[in-house]
Amino acid sequence: MSSISGADATRTPSTASGSPRRVPILWLALLATPVAAASNAAVLILGAMSRSFDVTTATASWLVTVFGLALAVATPLMATLLRRRGTRAALWLSAAFVAAGTVLVAVSPWLALTLVGRAAQAVGGAGMTTIAMNLAGTARRMGVISAGTGILGAVGPLLGERLTDAVSWRAALSILGVTLLAVPAVSRHTAPAPPAEGRFDARGAVMLAVLSSGLVLLPSNPLPALAVAAVAALLLAPHIRRRPDGYVPAAALRSGLFRGSVLIALVLSASYFTLLFAIPRLISDRAGWSTGAVAAGQMAAMIAGSVSTLFFAAVSARLGRTLVRAVLLTAGALAVAGAVLSHSALVLLVAIGMAVFGATGANATQSMVAASAVPGRQRPTVIGLFQLGYLMGGALGPALATTLVLR
Repeated sequence: MSSISGADATRTPSTASGSPRRVPILWLALLATPVAAASNAAVLILGAMSRSFDVTTATASWLVTVFGLALAVATPLMATLLRRRGTRAALWLSAAFVAAGTVLVAVSPWLALTLVGRAAQAVGGAGMTTIAMNLAGTARRMGVISAGTGILGAVGPLLGERLTDAVSWRAALSILGVTLLAVPAVSRHTAPAPPAEGRFDARGAVMLAVLSSGLVLLPSNPLPALAVAAVAALLLAPHIRRRPDGYVPAAALRSGLFRGSVLIALVLSASYFTLLFAIPRLISDRAGWSTGAVAAGQMAAMIAGSVSTLFFAAVSARLGRTLVRAVLLTAGALAVAGAVLSHSALVLLVAIGMAVFGATGANATQSMVAASAVPGRQRPTVIGLFQLGYLMGGALGPALATTLVLR
């Protein structure tokens, strides 16, 4: 594939979305960013949830695990729906999942049914994020979405705790419902979908879902998850050769642009989520800060890092692909070095700020580079696969933090 400039890589029209005019970015941000808050809202309220269901905290933590697993598995699936049925169908189906899941979370008296609700929320959230990223179109607009995601991800735990204290943990887990406010406005900017081409690659979808599930569950069940992921990968490889235009486009896997972008996103996401869980313990152990001070400091640092993504994404088209990647990888490397070597609380906070900048910056810029590696109608699918790689980093990060710091 011929190379493209950094500017070209950041101008990715949503040809498959069926959108006749550009959706205002604030509506797209409202559509996508509540997913980050919903994902992190349960971090500080596991105790309240476990008491409500009279189960252990470890059992209640499945409300977090199931959300992350469903989010990862559903992201490429919703991207394929977007490609085949258009933005409008994907948008309203995602809204239905969010609404139904939120109702279940709000009223269900049983843990099992609440888990179903969380899974439904995640499926809807995956669709909302995929739609917003597909309609963004440029790295500058993608930067707004990524920065907003980082900011809401930073405030999610504290917001969840405050809602639990003021109302209940069910209100905290219903944050995702806010995304429904953007649905009518975004829908007005959509057009009927073009006819779907070819039949749906159900076998490829199932194998990728199994592979994704194995990788997400790797931290909690390493040997069974690794075996499942390995078998799925071995079956998926020949299937992609037989169906090169199927659920996992062979053109994307052959592209160095796509592979490099996904690898950068995976590495920086894993680094960020590792430090997200490790930095509070490191600051407490090395600098003696209280839990409240650590939480406030980390939130401020993460918001600063997320805001920096806005400015970086705005100028990334003028910097060129190589320099953009160098900046992101340098930020990630300095974040890790600061966490490993420093005993200063300030340096450790700077490290988490740089880590979130690297991860959200990669999400904003490299998703556009990845999308540019394939023909227009495959771009929604490729963005979904890129997001899957980013979410894999989010799944591996907490496990690395537990192994290296929290044990």
